[in-house]
Amino acid sequence: MSFDSAFGYNFDDLRALAKRRLPHGLFEFVDRGTEDDLTIRNNFDAFRRIQLFPRPLVDVSKRSLTMSLFGKEYPMPVCLAPTGAAGLLWHEGEVAAAAAAAAFGIPYSMSTGSITSIEKVAEKAGGELWFQLYLWPDPAMSLELVRRARDAGYKALIVTIDTTVTPNREFNYRNGFTVPMKLTRRNVADAMRRPRWAFGVMGRYLMSGGMPRFHNLPSALQRKMTDTRKAGLMPKNDSLTWDDLKRLRDMWDGPLIVKGILHPDDACAAVQAGADGIVVSNHGGRVLDNAPASIEMLPDVRQAVGSRTVVLLDSGIRRGSDVVKAIALGADAVMVGRMAMWGTAVGGQRGVAHALTLLRDEIDRVMAFTGCTSMADLNRACCARLP
Repeated sequence: MSFDSAFGYNFDDLRALAKRRLPHGLFEFVDRGTEDDLTIRNNFDAFRRIQLFPRPLVDVSKRSLTMSLFGKEYPMPVCLAPTGAAGLLWHEGEVAAAAAAAAFGIPYSMSTGSITSIEKVAEKAGGELWFQLYLWPDPAMSLELVRRARDAGYKALIVTIDTTVTPNREFNYRNGFTVPMKLTRRNVADAMRRPRWAFGVMGRYLMSGGMPRFHNLPSALQRKMTDTRKAGLMPKNDSLTWDDLKRLRDMWDGPLIVKGILHPDDACAAVQAGADGIVVSNHGGRVLDNAPASIEMLPDVRQAVGSRTVVLLDSGIRRGSDVVKAIALGADAVMVGRMAMWGTAVGGQRGVAHALTLLRDEIDRVMAFTGCTSMADLNRACCARLP
């Protein structure tokens, strides 16, 4: 994929372009975390505290970014994280993001909260597809989605466990951006101030089938985004235990990945429950405010599980140097959320490809400066200061 300067030169450029294109409420839904955004700041600050040693006069002419996950090799240590609002940022944004990931040969993670269906993304984008699942109060609902993902050819199942109750995202209420969505003069005016988005995204949905709906929820919960007749569109389950994860393990034959782990003891419990991989993640700062940064907890989690399982790092990735730091401190790969979302918002598939190009080129450049030629060369000794 070629570099396209129209989409900017880094994460902040993509974010600024997305802010100009999206309605304010939708932009903040993606950009913000929860309450005071302390966890988002923790993620940013923790990455910046870690420094990398430059190692000159090392032959780095034959660098490789390849890595292996679950026995399969990928050309760069990056996966696209599950992000539920992609289809609101761009018409069928999930297809656009998945197609970009497929072109790069990396996994795309489909969210339960997506607009476009599991089946349509598999048909129109292809590539290496993973499906993200919440554990529902009724196990039959989880089984329904597991079967759909398996039948559509998804290779890995990601179960997100860190959203025990509904997060306190006060800014969504302030902006009138809630699910289900109640149309008000304020949020309608907000949308119309962004006519390119209003006609190019929402207008296309309305012309092709009506108000968007969450096609990947269990059938009993599916309805239009603006249908307020029933509460609990995405019901939480605050009675879950590790036994529920074990039951999910019995439903799924492929790699099972548990997302939303920060404590080493929880990482060990996930492995004991049958997880093949874990994602060290604070949900991008979107659940518990003032949680520790994912990168700070990564070394302890890796030490706790050893080489028994795949370890991915999520939350706070903005630069290729962040990816290098994560690999050096024990991750096998990273998951990228907001950067891919901003790419989706500003250019669909081309925008996501641009974001991945930025990361790939930065990873390659930083590896050269640190005297490393492969992912295996990256370790704690590369870091001048640890979290």
